[in-house]
Amino acid sequence: MSLIALSAIPDAGFADVEAVVDGVAESLIVHRDGDDVRAWLNICPHAGRRLDWAPGQFLKSKDGLLICAAHGASFETAAGMCVAGPCRGQSLRAVPVEVRDGEVVLA
Repeated sequence: MSLIALSAIPDAGFADVEAVVDGVAESLIVHRDGDDVRAWLNICPHAGRRLDWAPGQFLKSKDGLLICAAHGASFETAAGMCVAGPCRGQSLRAVPVEVRDGEVVLA
């Protein structure tokens, strides 16, 4: 089942999608880097809150880091590792995704 069309995510941008992960409905952050995509649960490891400041609206630093809107934790987008802020050294929980026929799907 398609989560989102790859073309609906701006290159180097983020999208919020809903998916069932381990039997639970979850909000996911999907990041696009060209034709590659990565996804994580939309939960900051610091306080368990969503990272978006409004549904589907994510803060990005000029260096391309994903910023938690609640407490400013900064995550790199290669592996979701927190590189600055209150949860430095922790990472977002990855969810395996892939692109099939132009659509982002759970892997």
